[in-house]
Amino acid sequence: MTLAQTQEKLLNVLSKKIKPTKLARDLMSSPPITIKPDVSCKDAGSLLTRYNINAVPVTERTDGKDKLTGFISRQIIGKALYHMLKDVPVREYMTTEFASVGPDADIPEIQEKIILNKQRILPVIDNDRITGVITRTDLLNFLVNRDQEKTGELPTRLDETSQARTRDVAGLMKERLSERIINILKTIGVAATQSGYGVYVVGGFVRDLFLSRKNEDIDIVIEGDGINFAENYATMTGAHVHCHEKFGTAVIKFPDGFKVDVASARLEYYKFPAALPTVEMSSIKLDLFRRDFTMNTLAIALDPDRFGMLIDFFSAQRDIKEKAIRILHNLSFVEDPTRAFRAIRFEQRFDFSIGKLTSGLIKNAVKMDFFKQLSGFRVFNELRQILEEENPTPAIIRLSDYDLLAVIHPSIKLDDRLVSILNSVKKVLSWHDLLFLEESYMKWVVYFMVLIRHCNKKTSEMICSRFEIQPRYRKYFCKERFKADSCIAWLKKNLQIKNSTLYRQLSGFKTELILYMMATTKEEEAKKLLSHYFIQLRGIKTLVSGNDLKKMGLEPGPIYGEILQSVLDAKLNGQLKTKKDELVLVHNYVSKV
Repeated sequence: MTLAQTQEKLLNVLSKKIKPTKLARDLMSSPPITIKPDVSCKDAGSLLTRYNINAVPVTERTDGKDKLTGFISRQIIGKALYHMLKDVPVREYMTTEFASVGPDADIPEIQEKIILNKQRILPVIDNDRITGVITRTDLLNFLVNRDQEKTGELPTRLDETSQARTRDVAGLMKERLSERIINILKTIGVAATQSGYGVYVVGGFVRDLFLSRKNEDIDIVIEGDGINFAENYATMTGAHVHCHEKFGTAVIKFPDGFKVDVASARLEYYKFPAALPTVEMSSIKLDLFRRDFTMNTLAIALDPDRFGMLIDFFSAQRDIKEKAIRILHNLSFVEDPTRAFRAIRFEQRFDFSIGKLTSGLIKNAVKMDFFKQLSGFRVFNELRQILEEENPTPAIIRLSDYDLLAVIHPSIKLDDRLVSILNSVKKVLSWHDLLFLEESYMKWVVYFMVLIRHCNKKTSEMICSRFEIQPRYRKYFCKERFKADSCIAWLKKNLQIKNSTLYRQLSGFKTELILYMMATTKEEEAKKLLSHYFIQLRGIKTLVSGNDLKKMGLEPGPIYGEILQSVLDAKLNGQLKTKKDELVLVHNYVSKV
C-alpha cells in the first residue's frame, strides 16, 4: 500500500476503536446556579424548587472573585424548614468540607470524588473560580450511555437531559437552506464570536430543517448579552433593531424587511401555575430546557469553529424520527397550560402523535382547570394560531377530545353538524383561494364565527371580553355575524331577485362574512347567489362620476347619489355596457327631474 493509503486506513481504524476521553469541562453544567451564604433557608428552598435541582453551591465575594465556600442540599433545607428554621441563613448549615475537580479532570477522578465523598454535586474550579458543577445524575447518565454504546443498545430516556448528542449538519443546511440564509447565519456567528459570545440558531427553524419544511423564522440565542449583540450586528450590517429590555430580546430587521429574532440564553421559571414566566440569564442547555416540546429543543452552533454542529440535549432527533410530541418535564402544562393547544396544533400540522405521558398530563391540566388562571389574550392567541392552520378542523376535533373547547365557552360542543359546517368552510375557502390568489382575508375569523355561531349576542360579547379581542374584530362576532345570518334567511325566501337587489343586500358585507354565509347555508340556490355576487357583481362600478354630473350643470347634492345609484342598478342588471350608455341614462334621468 502507498503511504497515503496506509494513513487513510489507519485513521479509519483509529476512529472506530478509540473514543475521545470525556473531561469535567464536557460533563459540567455551566454557568452554575449559586447562592450567597446570607440567603435564608426558606429562600434557598424556593431556589432549589424553582430550578429543579437537589443541591446548590454557596459562594462569597472575596478579592473580586466569587469563591466557593460550601454547598447545601434539598434534604438539609427540608429538615431546617421542618424545625422552623426558615429565616436562618444557609451558612449555618451548609457543607463546608467538599471535594472539587479542575476542568481537565477525567472520568475516573470525577467518579472517585463523587462516590468516596458522597457528594450530590461536584464543583469544577478553574483559577479559584467555580465554572460549573457535575451532578451524580450527570455522571450516571454518562456511564449508562457509554455502556449502551459498548453493547450496541439504544439509549433510553434516562440520558435525555445529560450530555448533548452532537453531529455535523452543515451539509444538510447547505442542501436545504438558501444561500442568503446561510450567509446571514455565518455573519451572525462571526459577529457573536468577535464579541466573546456563544451563538446558536434554535427552535422551530432547526426542527423544520429536519422535516424538510421551509421556515425562515430565525431564532438566535446568544450566550451573553443578546441586546448588545443585536445592536452591534445591526450597526455592522445596516439593519434596524428593536429591543425588549424586560425580556432580554431584540428583533433585527434588514432593509428588505427580513427579520431575525435574538434572545439572551435564559431560564424561565413560574411563580405559580399559569403565571407569566420570570426570566433569568442562563446557558444554552437551560435555555433549551424552558421550551415546550422536545422537538423544539434542537440548536445549531454558528460560531466559525463549530458552524453547523447540531446540539441535542433532550433526544429531540429521536422524537422527530418517531413523530412524537413530548413535553420536557411533568409540570410543563402546570406552568403554561397554553402548551396543550400548541401540542394539538403541532400534532396536526406535522402528522405527529401526542405521547402517552404528555396526553395524560394535558387531561390532568384540564381536570385541574389551570386554564381559568390564564389571561384570555394568551388562550386566544393559541386558538387563533390553530384556526390559521391550512385545515384547522382536525385540530378542533382534538380540542374536543381533550374538552378544551369548553375553554372558549362551556356551550360549545362538537357534533356532526358542526363538523360538517367546518368542512364546508374548508371547501369554501379553497374555492376562494383558487379564484382570488392575490386577495387577502382573515380565515381564522370565518372559523371562529362558525365555532360561536350558536351563541347569542350577550354570550358572544362575553367571549370577546374574556379573550380581550380587539374592537375591529369584535364587530364581526357580536354584530356583523347576526346581520349575515339574517341576510341568509332573507335570501332563502327571495331566490328570484335582480342583480341590483342582490348587490344592495350583500355590498355591505366584507369578504369574511360572505364566506361565512356560503359555508353555513345548505341551500344551493342561496350559495349560487352569493357566489354570483362575489365573482360577478361586487367589482362592478359606474364609469360616470360626480365630475361628469357637475359638467352637465347639476348642483352637488343628494341628487348625485340618486343618479349614480340608478346608473349602477341598470349596469348591474345588464342594461348598460359603455360610458356612453351611462351618460344617456343620466340625461334621461335629469330631463325627468
